[in-house]
Formats: sequence, structure tokens, C-alpha cells
Amino acid sequence: MANLKEVRNRIASVTSTQQITKAMKMVSAAKLKRATSAIVQLRPYANKMRDILSNLSASMDGSNSPFTQEREPNKVLIIAVSSNRGLAGAFNMNVIKTTNNLIAEKYPEQYRKGNVQIVAIGKKVQDFYEKRKYNVIGNNNELYTDLSFENTSKITEAVMAGFSKGEYDRVDLVYNQFRNAAVQILTTEQLLPVPKSDNLKVSSTQTDYILEPSQEEIVEQLIPKSIKTQVFKAVLDSHASEHGARMTAMDKATENAGDLLKALKLSYNQARQAAITTELTEIVSGAAALSNG
Repeated sequence: MANLKEVRNRIASVTSTQQITKAMKMVSAAKLKRATSAIVQLRPYANKMRDILSNLSASMDGSNSPFTQEREPNKVLIIAVSSNRGLAGAFNMNVIKTTNNLIAEKYPEQYRKGNVQIVAIGKKVQDFYEKRKYNVIGNNNELYTDLSFENTSKITEAVMAGFSKGEYDRVDLVYNQFRNAAVQILTTEQLLPVPKSDNLKVSSTQTDYILEPSQEEIVEQLIPKSIKTQVFKAVLDSHASEHGARMTAMDKATENAGDLLKALKLSYNQARQAAITTELTEIVSGAAALSNG
């Protein structure tokens, strides 16, 4: 009977867990819908702004903007975007692995000299790199409590100010790009200096347009806004990816709990049958002993 009680307790525990994972899946699905709407609306605007800026910059002989100046990447800043919470499968760890690979493959010398800094957006990345004594700048974990362009821009403005002062020579973004609830693509982008387009055909078509005010002035005005928009897009992409990953993880957990429940119920029924058989055997043996006596 002790075995039966143990199995019964396990069934109750797994049933409770299954109900929790179902509820978390439903919550993530609702949040995913809102997050998806936000990134879908922003993505065309952000991509078009980046294309326009890259094409205009590529067709210019030079720019006075500090954000387009190419320098030897002796000092590097990496903006790594994760989430504040777990239970999202490999979502956060994939960002960390991609960031680590980026440092190991592209900036090993800078890392050895202590010239790699991290701006973490999300508690998971923040905690990981702080525990390992990386040079983590600031704390941006509260961003997700009020996720907006204005609040994200504060982080971006600090990064832009550091780049213009020469505190770092290269800024890269690492984040999960959202495709759908089941697919998140790890993405690494150069944020600063603003990369120029290699598409010379597109750049050459700019002569067909009359630009007011001058092309230089347009580029100087577009650059800061484009940089802020790219960071905001990365954060929205990551936010939607987080909820998609969590919904998928909770769906899988619910499915696994169901399989475990089936196995436990089968085990319970087998144990119960064995206990009944034992009791019947004892009763029959006792009756036989009494009749023989």
C-alpha cells in the first residue's frame, strides 16, 4: 500500500504541473500576440530606414558624423538581448552562446586585453556575465516593465555617446530575430559604425532624386534615429521571440507531463492489481487454513 500511496502522490504532483504549464502556455500565447503585432508593425519601417541610410552613406565621399567613422576595433561593445525570466527552453542560453562565440572568433585579442564590454538587456545575460567578471555596463533589466521606444532610446543614446567619445570602436548587437512561435533566429549585427551598403546599383540610382536639404544633412539627421530604431527593433524581436519560445517550451512540457501521467496511471493500476491479488491470496489461504483446522 505504501507503493500505491507514493504513485498516487506522484500522479497528483504531475497533474498539478501539467495544469501550470497549460496556464503558462495560454499566458505566453496572449503576450505573443501583442509582441508579434509590435514587431510586425516596426520591422518594415526599420528595414527601409536602414536601407535608405546605407545607400545614401555609400554614395557619399565621406561623412562628418562620428557614427560612420571606421576605426580599428581595439575596444568593443556587445549589446546582448535576452529576457528577465527563464522557462523558455534554450532561448537565453543561445544568446549567451552566440555572444561567447562572437568574442572567441572575432574579438579574442580585445578580450585578452580586457577591451570587450557588455551591455546586457535582460536579467539572464546580465547575471551570466556579471558572475563571470565581464565588464558589464549598467543594468537595463527594468526595460521590459515599460518597453517603449523612448526607454530603449536612453540605452542607445548612452551607447552612441560612448562611441563618439572613443570609449569603444565597434558596437555589435546579438539577439533572437522573431520568425514565428517555433522559430527564433540568432542574429549578430554591426550597429556602430553604421555599415555602408555594398549595393552600388542601388546607390547609383540616388542621382535620379532631388534631395532637400542636402544629402549630407539628411544623412546626419537620419543616422541617430536609424541607430535607435535598430536597437528598438532588436529588443522587440527578442521580446516576441521570448514569448514564442516560452509558449513552445510550455507546450512541450504539457505534452511530456501527459506522457508521464499515462505511465504513472499504468504503474498505479498494476500496483493496485498486485495489491488486490495479494489480499485475495491471503484471504483464500486463511480460509483454507481454517477449514483444514
